[in-house]
Amino acid sequence: MTHDSNRVPTRTAIAYGAGQLGAQIFRDTPAVLLPIFMTTILGIPPWLSGFVILIPKLWVIVCDPLVGVFSDRKKETWGRTRFLTVGAILTSIGFASLFTIVEYPSPYVAAGAVCVLFLVASTAFSIFSVPYLAVASELSNDAHERTRILTFRMAATIGGVVIGVGVAQPLVFALGGGAHGWHVMAYSFAVVCIVSMLVPAIGLRGVPLLKSAQAPGKLLDQLGSVASNKPFMVLLATTFIQGIGMASSYTVIGFYYVYALNLVHIIPTFVIAMACGSLLSQPTFLYLSRRFGKEKVYVVGSVLWMLVTVTWFFVEPESPVVVSLPLIGDLTREGLLVLARGVFIGVVNTGFLLLSFSMLTDTVDLHRRRHGSANEGVFSGIFSAAEKLAFALGPLVAGIIMSGFGFVSSTHGVVQQRQHAVLGVILLYSAVPVVTQFLSLLVFSRYRLDPAEITTGPENWQDAARLEPSPGLER
Repeated sequence: MTHDSNRVPTRTAIAYGAGQLGAQIFRDTPAVLLPIFMTTILGIPPWLSGFVILIPKLWVIVCDPLVGVFSDRKKETWGRTRFLTVGAILTSIGFASLFTIVEYPSPYVAAGAVCVLFLVASTAFSIFSVPYLAVASELSNDAHERTRILTFRMAATIGGVVIGVGVAQPLVFALGGGAHGWHVMAYSFAVVCIVSMLVPAIGLRGVPLLKSAQAPGKLLDQLGSVASNKPFMVLLATTFIQGIGMASSYTVIGFYYVYALNLVHIIPTFVIAMACGSLLSQPTFLYLSRRFGKEKVYVVGSVLWMLVTVTWFFVEPESPVVVSLPLIGDLTREGLLVLARGVFIGVVNTGFLLLSFSMLTDTVDLHRRRHGSANEGVFSGIFSAAEKLAFALGPLVAGIIMSGFGFVSSTHGVVQQRQHAVLGVILLYSAVPVVTQFLSLLVFSRYRLDPAEITTGPENWQDAARLEPSPGLER
């Protein structure tokens, strides 16, 4: 199979990107719904539900880098696709198990059981997600082509958000909000996960990946060389800080639309509006990143996201109906503003989320050029671990703040909350993510990567490495 080093076939990019649909569902749905499931069905206090999510995420700090190291060592013999296959199957089973058991002797027993189930499921997800992220750095040696490849991943990300955030909670509520609703959601989403995550496992077989000039070294040497990559470390810290705020916001999406807006029915429409904005803006950000540079566009996207996110603090749940739309029905003034925010957030989300992963591949490419060994799996494992840890600390922060503001848990669904408790939810959805985003940009101001140090065209040793499919991929 011949392969142009500057252009990855669209079918390969699609096969790669498709896996993110299921991966995003696993990433988002527990982040959004597991706190609700634990506090309204299992009776677990909000502060304890945060720890239930934190403990498995602490484990993946170790697990993800180890999976990365192991997949790097086995790349030439086992290939990345075997990891993707095993991870896809086990992740889907783990996802279903999280929401299907509702009878426990006490909330504390429930907390322990959910913690164990989530730990096992998170381990399975590491087996998939770390090699999957590593592949993004191995499909092309051109910095802008990698951005193009990641637009397909971003498209699948949007689909995963639509399903995992926009459909999940309304589906549960439509089915009565009890155990039956949770079971239907869990099993149906697990099927979507396994199908989409197996697409790259099958579709990337035989596809040539960039090879390293030398074999991976010892673990400590690999970690030391990663730590010496300053652009990577700055990007890692930036996305970690962002992730805490975003995860805090994700945790209370359901609560925000129930208590602050009283517009649960609008969640699917909001997510679709956000998805449309993201899909339509991707070609624009791909062009802008080529024209002005990834870093500048990344910062602009982040600042615009902060400006729209802070407006979630100013809501009017009792605003009058102003329009009636087909398929949506009556919309209040606040409902229209919610949809407008959705489109705008979708547009700017693309700017900094797409480019953060694109810059990750640039830092890996920098390492390849300097050391000859890219260690894609190690970089991906560390980056993935930091992301998952941030999305564990987010629910912990949210749980502590909700408990501090007096939020009351239950075992029989949504119950009335005091206004002070609702204020805590509003702050978590607006002010907290804005503050963390601002802090992350202060860190990102230290990001320095000379475009001359990354590959924007073919290099002889890399071209030679791509003449034949890597033996690390099954034919």
